[in-house]
Amino acid sequence: MSKTILANDGIDNTGKSLLEKAGFTVVTDKVAQEDLIKTINEKGYAALTVRSATKVRKDIIDACPGLKVIARGGVGMDNIDVDYAKGKGINVINTPAASSNSVAELVFAHLFNAVRFLYDSNRQMPANGETKFEELKKKYAKGVELRGKTMGIVGFGRIGQYAAKIALGLGMKVVAFDPFVKEAEINLEIEGTNGAKVKLNTVSLENVLQQSDFITFHVPGGNLITAKEIALMKNGVILINSARGGVIDEAALIEGLNSGKISHACLDVFVNEPKPSATILSHAKISLTPHIGAATNEAQERIGVELAEKIIAALN
Repeated sequence: MSKTILANDGIDNTGKSLLEKAGFTVVTDKVAQEDLIKTINEKGYAALTVRSATKVRKDIIDACPGLKVIARGGVGMDNIDVDYAKGKGINVINTPAASSNSVAELVFAHLFNAVRFLYDSNRQMPANGETKFEELKKKYAKGVELRGKTMGIVGFGRIGQYAAKIALGLGMKVVAFDPFVKEAEINLEIEGTNGAKVKLNTVSLENVLQQSDFITFHVPGGNLITAKEIALMKNGVILINSARGGVIDEAALIEGLNSGKISHACLDVFVNEPKPSATILSHAKISLTPHIGAATNEAQERIGVELAEKIIAALN
């Protein structure tokens, strides 16, 4: 069996080193989507690692019989035809735990940013701070604290539970929905102590939508939030989506923002990535990041190590 791996969307150096020490050759040269089949077959790659950019559909799976492993650095695998690949005897791998804390921290970076208007203030101060200081001070004078508010979490797997940990540490109430998780024990790690454990039982999606001041989404995909669901939410709710573009219907989101039903949206993911809607990108009530939930040094190292360990186990 070939011991050559194409890391088409890159891999952390730590993970690459682990693979090389195990006798594998790791190639990180980016191959265009349309050239993947030809390159995989010509070079005899046994494994292909991807992030979200490269798509691994039936055409690649059918045309590359030497491919034994498809590995996704990250959680969601909507860019891979997973069941079809498994049906062809290909080992499909992902790294569901490695980026959980990084994504959860980005949720709260966005949320702090929203409740204190930093997304707008950081644009306005360089342009107008010298001449309109008092006007801007008044504009941003109605911030709110997170402590004591209700954080809704839709999708209560690893990332959702990390988000709950941060929310509880901030003194927030947490309500969560997940059709596959009935309860979870959240371990609060407190430096200098033995920590604390908090047991949370999930509730219905309707209850989360109705009770929450802020709602964060951690589901694998689907058009979950439409105008119907937005109508159930509190007036002035803030929504955070770092899961997948389209989880919140973008037309319904814009309508909710324009009506005031939704006070702010925080988006790290978009429909039609990497070319999001111009309406979304320019809306005054949306703060934006370019799909960077897992983009921390720590997460990338964990992803690389986990990928390497799983690929070594699969190919040996």
